[in-house]
Amino acid sequence: MERPLFSVLLALGVVMGCLLGAAYARARRGWADYQTIKKSVPGSRRTAWLLIRLVTTRIGVVALLLLGAVAYAAVGPDHERADPGPAPSVTPSPTPTVRADR
Repeated sequence: MERPLFSVLLALGVVMGCLLGAAYARARRGWADYQTIKKSVPGSRRTAWLLIRLVTTRIGVVALLLLGAVAYAAVGPDHERADPGPAPSVTPSPTPTVRADR
């Protein structure tokens, strides 16, 4: 009578041991992955800030160049003002005269 009870308890212990052992192994792998990622975060954070700084610097340089081009276009000389053509001269036009002989 005791033998089936021990067999059931042994089978239950083996099943629970397998389940708990698998969960423990999964937890250890997760903890190891967490520690690896945690150690790499400062380097990744530094790299991210470096890339953000690089991009914002380039955007700032392009924005300054565009602003300078707009300011130059607004204030700079036009072609007409910089290279004026000859001014039209006023020539007296002959006034029609009425001849009495015709």
